Formats: sequence, C-alpha cells, structure tokens
Amino acid sequence: MSTTLSTNRPALTLSQIINMSVGFFGIQFGWDLQRANMGRIYENLGANADEIPYLFLAAPLTGLIVQPIIGYLSDRTWHPVFGRRRPYFLIGAILASAALLFMPFSSEIWMAAGLLWILSTSGNIAME
Repeated sequence: MSTTLSTNRPALTLSQIINMSVGFFGIQFGWDLQRANMGRIYENLGANADEIPYLFLAAPLTGLIVQPIIGYLSDRTWHPVFGRRRPYFLIGAILASAALLFMPFSSEIWMAAGLLWILSTSGNIAME
C-alpha cells in the first residue's frame, strides 16, 4: 500500500538550511553549558553528590517523551505563513528564554530542577 503525498510546500534554500543549522548549533551549545554548570548549581543549593545524577536524568527522559510527540504534531501541522516547524521553534525558544531568565533566581533544588526540566523540554521542542 503506497501513498503519494502531493502538497504545495516550498523547497528550502541553502541559506534557510544553514540558518536552521546555526539555530540547532545554538541549542546544542546551550545544552553543553547546562551540563557543565548545573552540577555546581545543584551543589550550591544543597544537593549531595549522590543525588546529582538523578537530577540530570530528567533531560534524557524528557527527550524520549517530548521528541516523538512534537514530531507527530509537527508532521500534521502546516501553516501557510509559518510552515511546519517554525511554530515549534518559536515556542521552544520562548520557553527556553523564560527558563534561563528565572534559573539564577532559583533558591531551592526543586526550582532549579524544574527549570532545568523546562529548559530541556523547550530544547527538545525547538530541535524537532
């Protein structure tokens, strides 16, 4: 059973592909900074060294759950102006900005872990 998709979607130019790749590079850079610095932030908030790996476990588990869901939704999304993926890029960027804005003001471990989870979720949304 084969189905042919016939849609009037524009092909991406090389500059658009490079533009998306630069955005993905920025997200990866943010994740690397997160991995490098969050352990120390957790320790300053009172987490034991034995608890930190459990706090970091939220990010990969979030990716396992969020990416297939967003992929499913974005495959069925088409906006004449924003296209298929741009709404998800925008939502992910706004959520990541909010998480990064409030992260320095977290005074408890649960606040930092929640903001890290929001940051990981928004990164996965934007990467889709």
